[in-house]
Amino acid sequence: MVTLIDKYSPTRFSNPSLTRIFNYLPINEQLTTSGQPTEQQFANIAAAGFETVINLAPHGAENSLPNEQQTVTDLGMSYSHIPVNFYHPSQRRFRMFVEAMQQAEHTNQKVWLHCAANMRVSAFVYCYRCAVLKQDPELAKKDLSKVWEPIAVWKKFFAQTTQQTVQ
Repeated sequence: MVTLIDKYSPTRFSNPSLTRIFNYLPINEQLTTSGQPTEQQFANIAAAGFETVINLAPHGAENSLPNEQQTVTDLGMSYSHIPVNFYHPSQRRFRMFVEAMQQAEHTNQKVWLHCAANMRVSAFVYCYRCAVLKQDPELAKKDLSKVWEPIAVWKKFFAQTTQQTVQ
């Protein structure tokens, strides 16, 4: 896997461009999602004007950086870590995510949202767009489908989340 080679090798095999980050998916000018960035990719993210990083991957997830918070804050970005269990997503974690997103939106910050592979993230963003922003679910689903086809536990989470009005 190229991301592991990049992570542990002094030689870089990938382009430093943001589009080379695993499962890179811009949602709009203020929000971009992806899988786990490398330290160099975080530097590129900061250089591109992103001010907030939100990580939904649990500690120790594949390709995770042991000092990610320090890396991000040293680059001048704010950092939120909301670990989401892939097989047991919770409404509590979703509410924490909504709070982090609304705080960044309130201050008009550009947000980079990631997890290990952009699956948790794309699912939470789908719910956020439908339940909070009241966007067309079909439009939100098109972006979700660019990353993956959610499994049953996530489809159940979608149904529970999008039926509720999240404040």
